[in-house]
Amino acid sequence: MALRRPAARRPPARLVKALGVASLVGVAATGAVVARGERQRRSYTPEQVRRRLHERHAETVDHDGPVLGAPD
Repeated sequence: MALRRPAARRPPARLVKALGVASLVGVAATGAVVARGERQRRSYTPEQVRRRLHERHAETVDHDGPVLGAPD
């Protein structure tokens, strides 16, 4: 009498469907988070962006080290 190998088991269809739905929900949630961040970024007025860029530039220039990109 020969030993028989058990047949490969497939996961139940209900489990596969649940995993598929869960992955779609995850993708949709990620897209919503990205879209929300984009809306928040675009909510700044051009003047606010300009002012923040000037502040950041002033912070980098105020240090005592050499200015990057400046000739020696």
